[in-house]
Amino acid sequence: MNLTEHFTLEELTTTDHREFDNTPNETERENLVRLAGLLELVKVALGGKPIMVNSAFRSKQVNDAVGSKDTSQHRVGCAADIRVPGVTPDQVVKAVIAAKLPFDQLIREFDRWTHISIPNDLNGKPRGQTLIIDKAGVRPYV
Repeated sequence: MNLTEHFTLEELTTTDHREFDNTPNETERENLVRLAGLLELVKVALGGKPIMVNSAFRSKQVNDAVGSKDTSQHRVGCAADIRVPGVTPDQVVKAVIAAKLPFDQLIREFDRWTHISIPNDLNGKPRGQTLIIDKAGVRPYV
């Protein structure tokens, strides 16, 4: 099922933890539609390059299995971890910032992928928070 032109529900709910149900409820699906809309804008900001989604929606069981917190925006369908072939996570972050996209969080994680999210609330204002997470810990992206 397509959520937007380039992103499907299956793509945003796929998990390596297939033993667990990872089916979003109606509110989580609505959030995934909003998230897919932001990913479309990221795709445009990157000149149409393909975006590979490592992880987006995570049910409680899947989220627990990957060792993430219950407060993760992935739990409600508002976050995606992405890779773009031929583009570094740093380049992705810089392109999203330069395009002034309405993200809630943008995190360069371990120089391996980029986490991007939308506000959890439909009417929420995007925080525009930029961070780096790596072996040294969590710090602002500057």
